[in-house]
Amino acid sequence: MIVVDASVLIAHLDARDTHNQKAAALLEAAVAEPLGASAITIAEVLVGPVRAGRLEEASAALTRLGLHEIGLGEGAAPRLAKMRARTRLKLPDCCVLLAAEDREAEEVASFDNRLAAVAAAMGLRLLEG
Repeated sequence: MIVVDASVLIAHLDARDTHNQKAAALLEAAVAEPLGASAITIAEVLVGPVRAGRLEEASAALTRLGLHEIGLGEGAAPRLAKMRARTRLKLPDCCVLLAAEDREAEEVASFDNRLAAVAAAMGLRLLEG
């Protein structure tokens, strides 16, 4: 499974985003692998579409990608707190890494350089478009 960060999904959903074409190429290259994102990541991605009255359209686009929602499992709160304290990443970024740990993913897709650096330090490969 490839765990996808909000930066990639937001770019994919917004044709005006500077990373839109890069997101499309990245997701197309990942077509053979299942895609997953934490519930927090998906919520983060859907805020803009909700504000624009386009929730159903955005949700349908994520479904077409075959995106699996990865819930926060039992004991997630202390694990996230430790990860945030150790990495100094924002909590949503820690949710990406926790999802990767929980699903034993080997790859993370993100356009966030700080998240990518921490993921690499954890032994995860960065999927690039």
